[in-house]
Amino acid sequence: MASWVLRGGYVIDGLGGPRYAADIRISEGRIAGILVPGQGAAGEDIDVSGLVVCPGFIDMHAHSDLAVLADPAHVAKAAQGVTLEVVGQDGLGYAPVTDAVMAVTREQIAGWNGTPDLDYAWRSIADYLDQVDQGAAVNVAVLVPHGTARMAVMGTASRAATPGELERIREIVAQGLRDGAMGMSTGLTYTPGMYASDEEIIHALAAVRELGGYYCPHHRNYGIDVVEGYRACLEIVRAAEVPLHLAHCHVNFPQNKGRAGEVLAAFDEAIAAGIDITLDSYPYLAGATYLAALLPSWVHEGGNEAMSARVSDPETRALILQEIEVQGSDGHHGVPMDWSTIVIASTQHPKNDWAVGKSVTELAGERLSSAGEVFLDLLLDDNFGAGCLVQVGNEENVQAVMRHSAHTIGSDGILVGERPHPRGWGTFPRFLGHYVRDLGVMTLEEAVLHATSRPARRLGLTDRGVVAEGNWADLVVFDPGTVGSRATYDNPKVWPDGIPYVFVNGEPTIAGGKRTEIRPGRAVRRSPGPTSL
Repeated sequence: MASWVLRGGYVIDGLGGPRYAADIRISEGRIAGILVPGQGAAGEDIDVSGLVVCPGFIDMHAHSDLAVLADPAHVAKAAQGVTLEVVGQDGLGYAPVTDAVMAVTREQIAGWNGTPDLDYAWRSIADYLDQVDQGAAVNVAVLVPHGTARMAVMGTASRAATPGELERIREIVAQGLRDGAMGMSTGLTYTPGMYASDEEIIHALAAVRELGGYYCPHHRNYGIDVVEGYRACLEIVRAAEVPLHLAHCHVNFPQNKGRAGEVLAAFDEAIAAGIDITLDSYPYLAGATYLAALLPSWVHEGGNEAMSARVSDPETRALILQEIEVQGSDGHHGVPMDWSTIVIASTQHPKNDWAVGKSVTELAGERLSSAGEVFLDLLLDDNFGAGCLVQVGNEENVQAVMRHSAHTIGSDGILVGERPHPRGWGTFPRFLGHYVRDLGVMTLEEAVLHATSRPARRLGLTDRGVVAEGNWADLVVFDPGTVGSRATYDNPKVWPDGIPYVFVNGEPTIAGGKRTEIRPGRAVRRSPGPTSL
């Protein structure tokens, strides 16, 4: 393994303190020395004069579960300085699974992850992490997805779990934690997690209380009842006695403009009462998901075959559209649908590529049909595999959440399709360039803390997230004057500016602004034991 010395840069160590001039020596994958500029042992010198050297960025909410295995380059994340991703999000993932659950999951979340050519031979969290250890562009940590565990026990049944089923779900979560998972995620607006009661979630979290980690919910309502939705998360962890990390913590929809303060006040009250809370967000107004997620929850019961039957039946179609467009369905967080805010980002079948990049309203104009009918027809034609952007964000709320003292960064990046959300390629450089440098929402030192040491502490990592001698050399070198995202909604797959070097475990994945062929990323496993910040 090569040795390197980064010469002439300014270190931002990740702890929030002021930057300082120093050279950084890297050897055997670790930070071997923080040196007085111009001094120190020999190595392969890299001139980083005038640039910032900081810990590698930790993406606390990633949908790269398959990309880290299928794409050796994984440029979307490597180029923006990400050195560690946390997958297994939103209660749905590819481990732990049975053969049947793997088949259903691959179909259900194709709009998030595609269907790359992999053998899909792993079944446990341990197996999946062993696959990562064969080499990846970034380090990878994983959560146990509650919905996947529930599916292994109950399929997609919409009923409450029996006492025996509750215990089997808890044991699946526990085994995932023993295998090295960081905690448990839920997807409470996705099948089958949407059918779980709070009591079921609390029962499963008993494994987290015993073995350590945190709870990461995609909770039940980000719309009409947004404050109540977040308060419900607080009540769950208060009862379960586990730390909370709130995924994609946004306060969306026009009805909630300016309400981030109410949500954050609830968090502050809970923190003052002793609840351990962190959260993540991405620096964009639009969200993204798979298109079928917008359907009412009752439509999902029984899987794709049953959904197809319902969506094909004229009377049921009318009921579905009444709920979505007039009442506001739970799939759209109780808010009546404005089809102009839903833009098709990807399709599973090439025959439907004509729809990509257009809003459902635009598609309706082309097809001389109603928007709701076009939406349902596209779901059927694409076997429920399409992905979409959801343009419902609010700038004031985004900035308020971003400033909070519990905040970290999570891209929620969906990388598949022709027009995915630009957050998959641009989250961290946009945060540093647009929000920190241009808008001044916080100092650069504070921003680096949000992206490095705070998420590392939430993950229980003591040797990553901080520039300190002996820590793993996960490092980013960037130009504070030029760093920024060039990814847009029209052209989302574009390299960022101002990030010439990235090191993962002491090896350069980006050098001179280009992707190397090195795959030094490995699985990051959690050692069982209670955790808090």
